[in-house]
Amino acid sequence: LAFVRLPGVISTEVGYIGGSTPRPTYSAVSKGKSGHAEAVRIIFDASTIGLTTLFGVFFDVHDPTTLNRQGNDVGTQYRSAIFYSDERQGRAPPAAPP
Repeated sequence: LAFVRLPGVISTEVGYIGGSTPRPTYSAVSKGKSGHAEAVRIIFDASTIGLTTLFGVFFDVHDPTTLNRQGNDVGTQYRSAIFYSDERQGRAPPAAPP
């Protein structure tokens, strides 16, 4: 919800990434059996909002210093990761967590 309210964010989509099971189910991911992490894909207009702003919001709502945990959710499926869709995004430095 934090991202979809930002000007320039076109849409968000939740899902799973980084595992070995094709088409993982919520049950498999939530039990830590698929190797996937929970994720959100953010489609945005780069002429309106930049990666620095998106990284800033990410670090406001996500604590990368807690290993395999976010809030009350614990497990490898809650590990911290940032994935990118092209080389330009991959070269962008993430904002440092507060």
